[in-house]
Amino acid sequence: MIRRPPRSTLFPYTTLFRSGEEALQCRKRAALFNMSYFGKFYLTGPDAMLAADWIFTNDIAKPPGHTVYTCMLNKHGGVEADLTVSTIESGSGGSCDPFFEGKGYYLAAAGGYAFQNYAHILNVIQDQKFKAELVDCSEQMGVLSVQGPESRNILMELTDADLSNENFPVYSNRMIDVVGRRVRALRVTFVGELGWELHVSSDDCLDVYQAVMHAGRKYGLVNAGYLAMDSLSVEKGYRHWHADLRLDDTPLEARMGFTCKLNSSVPFLGRDVLIKQQKEGLRKLLCCFTIDKAIPLLGLEAIWRNGRVVGHVRVADYGFAIGRTVAYGYVSNPDGKPVDLDFVCTGTYELERMGELIPATFHLKSPFDASNKRIFGNYEDSFPLLSTQ
Repeated sequence: MIRRPPRSTLFPYTTLFRSGEEALQCRKRAALFNMSYFGKFYLTGPDAMLAADWIFTNDIAKPPGHTVYTCMLNKHGGVEADLTVSTIESGSGGSCDPFFEGKGYYLAAAGGYAFQNYAHILNVIQDQKFKAELVDCSEQMGVLSVQGPESRNILMELTDADLSNENFPVYSNRMIDVVGRRVRALRVTFVGELGWELHVSSDDCLDVYQAVMHAGRKYGLVNAGYLAMDSLSVEKGYRHWHADLRLDDTPLEARMGFTCKLNSSVPFLGRDVLIKQQKEGLRKLLCCFTIDKAIPLLGLEAIWRNGRVVGHVRVADYGFAIGRTVAYGYVSNPDGKPVDLDFVCTGTYELERMGELIPATFHLKSPFDASNKRIFGNYEDSFPLLSTQ
């Protein structure tokens, strides 16, 4: 039997279950998220590649058409931002397809911190004296994110572009026509589903939105908001910069080493700190927990391991597909020793809420679709769905 949170004052019931219906429809059919508030920048110029190598932790040296999820660090190794960087070709001169010479990169950064991202990149360019230009097109473009099992079918109603796994793989980008409008499509997701982000000129945004909603009607497409997106992303285990990923966290501590080109000889800002952490060990490690008891967690709840406080919750939300509250927090060794996977994987955990210790289950991987099949469009495996009826 799949449980749902109780109808009580512990949960903001009306708001919670409206967003829960949106979240479940994204898991079952499709949802459209308006992400137009994202920052949208172009990095070009003679030193664009040198700047990208230094600023971004991941390997950006990809041919046009590739999109990379990466971090930016400060000199202390702390995460200034996580974002996507797309290698692009010079285009026709529009806001979605700009003309430039040499290498060019399109950056999509979380909107709430877009200016901070922009300022950090500009500061690094100036400090390093790179001959590179950063152009802010945030106001000239919108972003519509179509996510869910039916997302490909919906978009195929609107474009002649080949959206197959073979010709449009995960973490790639293409210029495509959607109802006659030029759109930069990125195959990325922040909810853990098959999906695309449509980066479109502001002048064309309403037309594209209306066409997507009309085509998606027969596929069960719904509008979804940020409460649903936060729930979906926490359930999937994606990081939220400002919550479980901050300026005082390194990628290694956040278990995001896969975003860092540490096996390469290419230097990047903050790399020396990460190398030192690899040698000396980590003092904290981000961990995932679920609780069976149907009560909300709001963040800052103490994390207990074997009867000792080892950290606190950074972010939590209700996962509607798995029917449990999911929480993330950094765990430290109270004895002052380094922390590794052996330490966090052992022990008995509890989360303290308002003086009550609640048994918690530790998860080494995401509690939802740990094998990442769904982002590749593989929906053969079933999972528990939480009914909101």
